[in-house]
Amino acid sequence: VQPPEKPLQAEEWNKLREDFQLPELFEEVMLNNMIRCNSPIDVAKSLLTHVAKRNGDIAYNVLVKYLTLCVQQGQVSEIRDVYDIMKVRFKILESGAYNLLIRGLSNSDQWRMALTLLEEAKKIMIPSRTCYESCIKAASRHQEMKLAFELYHEMLAKDVVPTLEILQSFFNFSRGMKGAELQKQLFGILLYLRENQIYPHRTFMRSIKLWFESIPGENWRGILTKIKDSGQCPVCKQQLEDSNLTEEEYSNLSERIIRDVIHGTDTFRKTSPEEFEAFQTFVENRLPFDIVIDGLNVSHIKSRKMQCENLSDAVNCLAKENSRLLVLGRKHMLMNSSNWKREIMKEMQNKADFFFAENISEDDAFLLYATLRSGKHCRFVTRDFLRDHKACLPDSGTRHLFRKWQRGHQIVLKKAFPLFFSRQPALRYDCVVQTTGDTWHIPYKDVFEEKYSYQVPRKWLCIQQK
Repeated sequence: VQPPEKPLQAEEWNKLREDFQLPELFEEVMLNNMIRCNSPIDVAKSLLTHVAKRNGDIAYNVLVKYLTLCVQQGQVSEIRDVYDIMKVRFKILESGAYNLLIRGLSNSDQWRMALTLLEEAKKIMIPSRTCYESCIKAASRHQEMKLAFELYHEMLAKDVVPTLEILQSFFNFSRGMKGAELQKQLFGILLYLRENQIYPHRTFMRSIKLWFESIPGENWRGILTKIKDSGQCPVCKQQLEDSNLTEEEYSNLSERIIRDVIHGTDTFRKTSPEEFEAFQTFVENRLPFDIVIDGLNVSHIKSRKMQCENLSDAVNCLAKENSRLLVLGRKHMLMNSSNWKREIMKEMQNKADFFFAENISEDDAFLLYATLRSGKHCRFVTRDFLRDHKACLPDSGTRHLFRKWQRGHQIVLKKAFPLFFSRQPALRYDCVVQTTGDTWHIPYKDVFEEKYSYQVPRKWLCIQQK
């Protein structure tokens, strides 16, 4: 249905409704099309008036669609009117309506009303990220940075994860502003990036650089660089943090992971305790390994090749350095099939130890156990991120060590050509945001990645106080 270009009379709306195949859906479909075509608001209003006269009231979902159009066009007085109607008619609103109302009002001079609505929403739900971010942007736009940061901390406390866009906006809005508290808060965001191993993209990195350089009277200077393999920054000659854990950190971490993650509740969801025991015995009798490979995961790296060829390429590439390899496989790999050729499997078993688990086992626990039991030197190969396990670790200190250990021990196999694999070596320095007080080093990516990435960036922003 094509929306009309001007408001219609009741009989004209009735005529359109009768001609429509499913009259009971007419208003919803018509409003959806008005949203898509961004129809004039008075046209949509004439439809609502007609429905109210005909039915005596307007259904919730029809009001929400009208509200969507109002927000799309920034019609503030209409947004307020719809809210007044909704407040009288419905005891509670759901999150979709709150998202729209808060977004619409936060972009206007009535932005403080959006804060009132956020408080109202909090009584019945955890407000969405959109609600929080709309209010944060509104507060920042009006230079109310203290309020913006209060909302940001509240978000984090409720486990609502902020977008990179909102983190970047704090640096944009604070440019040129003075104040020790503000500076402390922005340093806090940089430490949040460190804690969560988040790599800002190029435009976010530029906002950080410009903010530092704009702090009145502080004389910071940012320069883009690449860190040497030794871990030294060519710009300020500072040595970056070592990626190695100390003996004590390593033994604490491995104890923690073996206790909380591997013997914790989640390991045996997909594997039986008997199988895991058999695996432990297998590992203990053959320790230590140099590299542990998640065989099934690596076998999918190149879709045009047979899975056993992919795995064979990886084993050949990693066995070159006389490393002792352990490959975690599945029992189905031993059945001669189109993807798993017996002779290729035999040949690989001459170069590496293989453990074949049941076909439904959970690999990560096996991978972590064998790697950690082999000692500090042992690396592992998977294209997974092992994200769930970080969540099982009880405190942020241990989670930080886990990530640091992972950054230093996960080998990333890249699809190099013509040689199939190239190893991205584990770096000697730790690839996270870091500071010494008068220098900051921030690793960044060229492009925005919402997804968490295990490939560490090679580009850095070095900021120092002159």
